[in-house]
Amino acid sequence: MKSKQMAAVVLTKGVPVVVGLVVLVAVIAWLAGAFTEKIPPGHTAMAGDELPPGPDYGIYPVREIEKPYIEEAIGTLKAARRTEISARVQAAITRIAVGAGDTVADGAVLVELDRKDFEAQLSQAQAALEAANAATDQAQDVYDRAVRLRKANPGAIAEQDFNQMYSNLLAAQANQSGARQRVAEAQVRLAYTTIEAPKSGTVVDRWAEEGDLAQPGVPLLSLYDRTSLRLEVPVMENLATKMQKGDELTVHIDALDRDFPGVVDEKVPQAEAASRSFLVKVRLPQSEELYEGMFGRLEVPAGIRRHLCLHTSALQQVGQLQFVTVVDPNTGGRERRFVKAGCRGDECPRGVLSGLEAGGQVLLVRPDPTAQDAPGSAGPSGSPSAVKQPARQ
Repeated sequence: MKSKQMAAVVLTKGVPVVVGLVVLVAVIAWLAGAFTEKIPPGHTAMAGDELPPGPDYGIYPVREIEKPYIEEAIGTLKAARRTEISARVQAAITRIAVGAGDTVADGAVLVELDRKDFEAQLSQAQAALEAANAATDQAQDVYDRAVRLRKANPGAIAEQDFNQMYSNLLAAQANQSGARQRVAEAQVRLAYTTIEAPKSGTVVDRWAEEGDLAQPGVPLLSLYDRTSLRLEVPVMENLATKMQKGDELTVHIDALDRDFPGVVDEKVPQAEAASRSFLVKVRLPQSEELYEGMFGRLEVPAGIRRHLCLHTSALQQVGQLQFVTVVDPNTGGRERRFVKAGCRGDECPRGVLSGLEAGGQVLLVRPDPTAQDAPGSAGPSGSPSAVKQPARQ
């Protein structure tokens, strides 16, 4: 009985150890690539290869072409004309007529403030103006009677009294003018309780709600003109120095996956010391699909680059190594040379990054799709070309 119990204990403790060892071995094998498909040794056909290496099909010269290349600069769409709407007087907000995303016309009512205090101030100013008008009329009447009396009897009024009457008239007129100014000021403050759009545009942000206390200078709404959108982008100084106002460039908007024509509208004449770049602002055409804050890429012409072109039929591969057979035009000798091929292009069947030089000749080991133009192909009459193919070594 005890032996059975001991065997059960050993089995219980031993199973996790065995399972752990199995898992460890499997992980090591996976890291070593035991479960990964490997490239077999030997010749591997390239894309478009329909025949194994066999008879020569011709010689192809390595061409050199020049192509313009483009560098991208990333930026953000911003409006050139953006307005922060705020109150000029302190008052409670009674109504906000718009929200974020609304389009408003020039002169449209945006916000209304409480008018009671300002209406009371206007009434007080108007009452003071009426009192000033009455005082001015009385002083004018007294002065006019004094003038008529002096004309009828020059000694009836003393000079000092006459001057005092004239001073009273001037003071009354000054008070009347001040009262008029206070009325106009009260009318202006009352007009400030209705906030109108200074221009047409789109409401971007709304930072207040009805019942809040509006403070002078504190933004309530943000308004921008969608017709003034520009891509503001930092451009490296070596490229920005070649850009001029009015240059036409292409702007790609990733969110729309579309290109838009752009015109350089402004270039800030100061470089950022940290990034060594200039801020360039590119104006975009008006579009209902464009919004402020969108991400954009500016395509900047950066110059001309030289590319070596290799015919795809000349490229062979062994494992992960690519090579071509280079033909000496003088002796006809051949040399296997390892190369690093690039991607395909419209004007270039296959780019060459390293291993060859312009003007070199390589051997085509598969049929040339452009055989009617390739050296060694049949001419118009069907006879072989006069170019002699080198003998296979």
